[in-house]
Amino acid sequence: MLKTILSSALLAGALITTSATMSFAGDAKGDWVRPNGASKIRISSCGSSLCGKLIWLREPRNDTRNPDAAKRDRPLLGVQIVQAMKPTDKENQWKGKVYNAEDGKTYTGFIELTSANALKLEGCVMGGLICKGETWKREQ
Repeated sequence: MLKTILSSALLAGALITTSATMSFAGDAKGDWVRPNGASKIRISSCGSSLCGKLIWLREPRNDTRNPDAAKRDRPLLGVQIVQAMKPTDKENQWKGKVYNAEDGKTYTGFIELTSANALKLEGCVMGGLICKGETWKREQ
């Protein structure tokens, strides 16, 4: 009887340990596709942060809405749009800056790995009070 109880306890402990180690480990690095399929972004390390640059555009264009007139003639391909993302207290979430080439503005930004193949990006104003975002899919 005692042997059965001990065996059950050991098995339960092993299952709990296995479940904990199988939990989702966040690695946001890789190539990501926007929901509309118009662009791909590569997230990689930049020092102790994560950054992301445009690596493909369906319709390549210049950075015409950039507030810096000297940058308006540069191609968007290769531009870092996810900048200096540092881990937050929330698991699988980073905070930094996001450059939106569609309006030429840089916002406080968050990226959050919601699954192994989904990365939620948000740009926020008013100290994070108002945020807008989308979920990117990992390129397979």
